[in-house]
Amino acid sequence: MAKTAKETALKILKEDFVGTMATIRDNKPRSRYMTFFNDDFTLYTVTSKDTHKMDDLETNPHTHILLGYEGKGMGDAYLEIEGTVEESEEETLKEKVFERAAKVLDKTTTLSDLVVLKITPQQIRLLNKKGEAPQNIDF
Repeated sequence: MAKTAKETALKILKEDFVGTMATIRDNKPRSRYMTFFNDDFTLYTVTSKDTHKMDDLETNPHTHILLGYEGKGMGDAYLEIEGTVEESEEETLKEKVFERAAKVLDKTTTLSDLVVLKITPQQIRLLNKKGEAPQNIDF
């Protein structure tokens, strides 16, 4: 049975952790690879407090994320996510995200070195799903 666009999007969010996150600096886009975790359609990622992306987001909290392309060619479904970013101060969330991120972080990194970013999507589009037209995800 064919999955709905929403089901496909959630599958991508749960299975594909690495994507690109763009911010704006000096009116120019800057992209970097990030590791993402999700709770439904809300994304979370960790970063060091002293990074260019933190400076960028302080000036402009909007982001564009690409997530899901597997590199096998046409037909690889992926997501374009437009959202706003805010720093999360919730301690239990920080611990949960840090625990999940610890697998990809430098072993000397501690929770106090990091900031958890919460990305709230404004729009999510599913693209390249087996040649189908792009689909907006309603949530």
